[in-house]
Amino acid sequence: MDALDASKLLDEELYSRQLYVLGSPAMQRIQGARVLVSGLQGLGAEVAKNLVLMGVGSLTLHDPHPTCWSDLAAQFLLSEQDLERSRAEASQELLAQLNRAVQVVVHTGDITEDLLLDFQVVVLTAAKLEEQLKVGTLCHKHGVCFLAADTRGLVGQLFCDFGEDFTVQDPTEAEPLTAAIQHISQGSPGILTLRKGANTHYFRDGDLVTFSGIEGMVELNDCDPRSIHVREDGSLEIGDTTTFSRYLRGGAITEVKRPKTVRHKSLDTALLQPHVVAQSSQEVHHAHCLHQAFCALHKFQHLHGRPPQPWDPVDAETVVGLARDLEPLKRTEEEPLEEPLDEALVRTVALSSAGVLSPMVAMLGAVAAQEVLKAISRKFMPLDQWLYFDALDCLPEDGELLPSPEDCALRGSRYDGQIAVFGAGFQEKLRRQHYLLVPGRWWRYVAARCTHYLKPLLEAGTSGTWGSATVFMPHVTEAYRAPASAAASEDAPYPVCTVRYFPSTAEHTLQWARHEFEELFRLSAETINHHQQAHTSLADMDEPQTLTLLKPVLGVLRVRPQNWQDCVAWALGHWKLCFHYGIKQLLRHFPPNKVLEDGTPFWSGPKQCPQPLEFDTNQDTHLLYVLAAANLYAQMHGLPGSQDWTALRELLKLLPQPDPQQMAPIFASNLELASASAEFGPEQQKELNKALEVWSVGPPLKPLMFEKDDDSNFHVDFVVAAASLRCQNYGIPPVNRAQSKRIVGQIIPAIATTTAAVAGLLGLELYKVVSGPRPRSAFRHSYLHLAENYLIRYMPFAPAIQTFHHLKWTSWDRLKVPAGQPERTLESLLAHLQEQHGLRVRILLHGSALLYAAGWSPEKQAQHLPLRVTELVQQLTGQAPAPGQRVLVLELSCEGDDEDTAFPPLHYEL
Repeated sequence: MDALDASKLLDEELYSRQLYVLGSPAMQRIQGARVLVSGLQGLGAEVAKNLVLMGVGSLTLHDPHPTCWSDLAAQFLLSEQDLERSRAEASQELLAQLNRAVQVVVHTGDITEDLLLDFQVVVLTAAKLEEQLKVGTLCHKHGVCFLAADTRGLVGQLFCDFGEDFTVQDPTEAEPLTAAIQHISQGSPGILTLRKGANTHYFRDGDLVTFSGIEGMVELNDCDPRSIHVREDGSLEIGDTTTFSRYLRGGAITEVKRPKTVRHKSLDTALLQPHVVAQSSQEVHHAHCLHQAFCALHKFQHLHGRPPQPWDPVDAETVVGLARDLEPLKRTEEEPLEEPLDEALVRTVALSSAGVLSPMVAMLGAVAAQEVLKAISRKFMPLDQWLYFDALDCLPEDGELLPSPEDCALRGSRYDGQIAVFGAGFQEKLRRQHYLLVPGRWWRYVAARCTHYLKPLLEAGTSGTWGSATVFMPHVTEAYRAPASAAASEDAPYPVCTVRYFPSTAEHTLQWARHEFEELFRLSAETINHHQQAHTSLADMDEPQTLTLLKPVLGVLRVRPQNWQDCVAWALGHWKLCFHYGIKQLLRHFPPNKVLEDGTPFWSGPKQCPQPLEFDTNQDTHLLYVLAAANLYAQMHGLPGSQDWTALRELLKLLPQPDPQQMAPIFASNLELASASAEFGPEQQKELNKALEVWSVGPPLKPLMFEKDDDSNFHVDFVVAAASLRCQNYGIPPVNRAQSKRIVGQIIPAIATTTAAVAGLLGLELYKVVSGPRPRSAFRHSYLHLAENYLIRYMPFAPAIQTFHHLKWTSWDRLKVPAGQPERTLESLLAHLQEQHGLRVRILLHGSALLYAAGWSPEKQAQHLPLRVTELVQQLTGQAPAPGQRVLVLELSCEGDDEDTAFPPLHYEL
């Protein structure tokens, strides 16, 4: 069938975070897709919600069944006012409000063969097996991608059939590998050596690659993909280069992703020959038993016209018998699977199968929606072909604590779907809970408070199609520990010398470009405004740093700009400084043939000898830099700018080229001055005075705060162009605009499916927290990667036990000492710790305030020891305990401990 017109412009602001996951080509295909979702109970609503948020072109809803009370437990689009209304019609308006760019319509008739031809993807949720087989067969016949999904209590099932010849254009989420080239030999095979520091170990034998930016051996640039062989030393054989020109310098090698073909069986075949997604043979057997359990539940409903009653042992045994009598599963058409049926598992599934739970539909709905995206976009490998997921660990381990049929009977409540699984008693307990939802920026503080107050902590995070959900229970699991944060490592700046003079990666050039923006358009304006408004004397300023900051802002103009032409002239002069004259000056300090004392070439390893660029108005990157820089300079000075590329080209032809001799005294950017090691004498002071006089008249300047999310303000344009030109100087493979914006803006890629999945996984852990004391074996940390069909759930680690002499404790423990009445003194507290716990305190702290140190002089100890503890704290911090405060938290180290000993906090109970 024909897709919608996908040529309409993509709203990059609306889908900004998702674009970093899927890319523009995939998003264009998604924007033109037609999808049918049939079944609008909780699971169908989750699938539909995700697809609308992710921007499918058209979504058709089908579910003529009336809304009932049990639907409300997991279908967030429905309310009590929708009872007896068609589920599809009741859901349509709220779904459409989520994203007005998506057409959301309702189909009220039957699902016919002709109807199916209007869609690229068809999704059935909570459908009878007979309906699944009918629709699945027609979709397979006509090449329409088909999905069937269902949840029964705490187990879920997803089936995908994308046809017998489905091509995945981009199988992985990772960007194509790219690396800088050091050298290429002429020969058969030609040997390519990667620049030191490149990720050589990521290339694999048989990878297809292409080349760009090579000087000399230009025959390789933009050639057809070539297969490589990785040698033991990390160099690459790239085929015959005998007849090619001699390699001179530069260039990059880039991986070409290979498409993969997927062949799926139709549902009628896959029912008896199931391919399941599993990480181990044990998981395969578990999934096969769940497969048979679902088949038996369908059989039960077909025979009795209803699903099993909640926690009804008779119905459950009937389901087990039906599962036992099913035709055995087969490995192939002729070879049966010799596997025993886990009857206990089937029985538990049947007992708890009557309800629908919002965490389960969130999890399964997210995975199903992601598979729909894979079908539409042909990005990422689809499931092959069955996925089974269970969270039966949410049920009590003790059979005596399992709910009764009476406790799970329907009550005409919006929570009937949840009551059917856990019982009315659990629902009442859940109703009384109070929870705090915290955004990421407060996370570490709240985690520390949870440890302090012994509160459970549920943590979730996502990045693209990666997600995690973790749980931390007092005295049961390890406490939350902030990871060696990837964000922290990304925030850490690279060495200044590397960034400024010896970059070797695109990240180095982006940091340099971002620093340029700050110095040119924010810090300089703030410095000048401060000097004007406060009449700061030069003696109050860091003179060398101020001069280094202001001279490039003054530039070739030597006067304050008055119009757009002045701004363009400044921008062109700064282009010449950064990418031509500045590089020439660097090479005068470190010539290309410079050799170190040990005979090693200075320009070797990650240090790539740069080459000055020649300005060319026909080069878009050159022009973009001048356009962006001139507009930012104009904004800073309150002048009108321009977006006219054609007019800019003409203006640049008329402007005189900056004179190198004229620029030299202004841009004395030698390495010694740049590192602030040059002497600041009368001449430099005179120069600084002159620079400040330029802005002594006229309105204050406008400091520009970097804003990554406004594509019309030239901020990102400047950084992208500057970094790209720097890459050209040093022969570094550049990154595209989207990647640059993500790196500079520290943007975390995000997609609705991953968010929904981790929310569901976290909700399952919340059930366990609410239900009461549970052993560590009940809880699960979860990690998933939707692009790679990967999900792992494992038991959290136990809290680590620390020891000191006879004491044992974990991070959840604390030493408790009552203040007493009258309140004890510091001397009494120290004596108590020694007598009761055998601890001879060496240092005692309250926050940063030092209350006691064993190394103090007798006179100082005599001043502190007689004081009451709260009196001493107030004396040192200036703050008395707040009214109602019950505990002072103190930290201690003791004689005989080592550096790794972290004593539990001392809770001094007021």
